[in-house]
Amino acid sequence: FAEKYRVDKDGKKNFAVVQAEDDLASIAMVGGAGWAGARAVTATSGPGLSLMAEAAGPSYYAGIPAVIWDVQRVGPSTGLPTRTMQGDLTSAYTLSHGDTKHVVLLPGSPSECFEFAQTAFDLAESLQTLVIVLSDLDIGMNLHVAHKFGYPTDRFLRGKVLNAEQLEKAGEFHRYRDVDGDGVPYRTLTGTAHPKAAYFTRGTGHDESGLYSESPEVYKANMIRLAKKTETAKTMVPKPITDFKANVKVGVMMFGGTHEAVSEARYILGNQGLETNCTRVRALPLCGEVEEFLDSHERVYVIEQNRDGQLMSIIRSELPQYSAKCHSVLHCDGMPLDAETVVEQILKTEVP
Repeated sequence: FAEKYRVDKDGKKNFAVVQAEDDLASIAMVGGAGWAGARAVTATSGPGLSLMAEAAGPSYYAGIPAVIWDVQRVGPSTGLPTRTMQGDLTSAYTLSHGDTKHVVLLPGSPSECFEFAQTAFDLAESLQTLVIVLSDLDIGMNLHVAHKFGYPTDRFLRGKVLNAEQLEKAGEFHRYRDVDGDGVPYRTLTGTAHPKAAYFTRGTGHDESGLYSESPEVYKANMIRLAKKTETAKTMVPKPITDFKANVKVGVMMFGGTHEAVSEARYILGNQGLETNCTRVRALPLCGEVEEFLDSHERVYVIEQNRDGQLMSIIRSELPQYSAKCHSVLHCDGMPLDAETVVEQILKTEVP
């Protein structure tokens, strides 16, 4: 397909598929391509994501755009390799060692997977960071009905890229300086024809110019800048899909491909006199709309397909003021979520 469709009118290829020798090599290739200005993605499942942790850190710390697509299967270890799960959420969010937080996209359908392909690249370049897309294996392997995918019409967002003319006008260029206060510095692309375009890319401690530094003050300032970038990401990631009615006290929250089962469960609960509002989280970090949903209800059931309540743990960590009103609804046997499981667990909490 690359040979057939990804060719310019003059016959020049503008797309490449590379078979790497392993998962670590694949994400390293993606990072190299992103550093050079190309858009690159690698696909994997949970075990491969674990192997990619080493090269995920430089993407975050050195500001290199990259995308990983993880189709989540049952783990840990080999687990049930042909069964579905949502167990990679916390590992993806903090992949690497040290203080790290990545942008994570959570598509809930084949159509949304198609849409998030461009979204992931746009965010990776706009934020100069790694973006991880977590699909459920249920979506990745089973049959789903979808409308015809609409061809993307929005322009690609390349983010803060300086060309030769802009460099000349700016007078100086510091690769890791936060000029706009949003945590995202300006960058140049390989081959930019200007003497000030070159810079050091460092995964080690570095100052605003990319020069090596072991200064505690310099390191702390850089980490604070990266945290500020996470706050910026909250305003850019896909917003949750919410079904909301006023004066409803109970909310349900979910992510990924569980919405069909949850929709059926809400119908059953409604027939039993328990009306609910619903929101489907579509990205991390959690944006303001998620906090508004939590604030608008007396009880919120967080529905997810893993043993440990990983989305719940993120809520407790980042929005602890809502911990007391949140309750986990968990499903972790490898089969797709069913409505009966949701109804049973919610009613156990609702009925004294």
